[in-house]
Amino acid sequence: MSATPSAVAFVPSAVQEEFLRAFHAEHPAVTGNALGGGRAPDGRSSYELLADRVAGRRRILDLGCGDGVLLDLLAREPERRLAGVDLSPASLTLARGRPALAGAAVVQARAQELPFPDTAFDACVSHLALMLMSDADRVVAETARVLSPGGVLACVVGGGAVGGEAYELFGKLLRSAVERAPAEQRVPALGDRRTRSRAGLAELLAPAGFGPLEWETVAIDLGGPVERVWAAVSGLYDVGPLAPAAVARLRTDFLAAAKELTDADGRVPCGFRVHVATTYRG
Repeated sequence: MSATPSAVAFVPSAVQEEFLRAFHAEHPAVTGNALGGGRAPDGRSSYELLADRVAGRRRILDLGCGDGVLLDLLAREPERRLAGVDLSPASLTLARGRPALAGAAVVQARAQELPFPDTAFDACVSHLALMLMSDADRVVAETARVLSPGGVLACVVGGGAVGGEAYELFGKLLRSAVERAPAEQRVPALGDRRTRSRAGLAELLAPAGFGPLEWETVAIDLGGPVERVWAAVSGLYDVGPLAPAAVARLRTDFLAAAKELTDADGRVPCGFRVHVATTYRG
């Protein structure tokens, strides 16, 4: 999870990917821990929203599968052939340890160089990962290559904070903390800004032969006791490189400010918007 939309203009792929590997070596299950308990207004998690987009599909690839939360959910539908790729060995170790994924092909690989034959899948999913990938044109081309005609690509990308709630509050405090930090404690620019908007993603997908883009924006409720909310929001990539003293100060500032949002039952509202994007290979 990243707090700041960014482009890849002058950051080499190797620098971005090394940062992601190092971060997930320390936090191999961070995204699932942060968002697994979050719920849309209809009660589904962001992972369930994505899984529903590929209902009935049998051969599914997860790009940026992490510790396997989404793959585990997809495995509940019988007779599926599942595969996942990720940069992080630590996250993949957790994914391979899930009993439901014993038969899945979970491999360390770059989405820009997928180790699968042409038309190997009839669906591809990606949960908050496509937006972090460098050389997005190549990622999209590789995805199109491994999808069969009519195959579906479904992605969840970040959509920012719900106004007036704890996620927005934390973002403001985090920006101040990052501004105070030396350059070596800042996250390199990650991903391609086109993946973060409907128009940009459609522009990226069209040359690879994908059709019109379906786009749904959903607010995910991450609210709860303040310590649980802190655990969720502090998993953002921007927090990782900060010095321990800076993180401690950020936590103190957040807990103090969150008191103003806490209701009579001790619950802090915390909303995070996601965009669910779906398209089909021609």
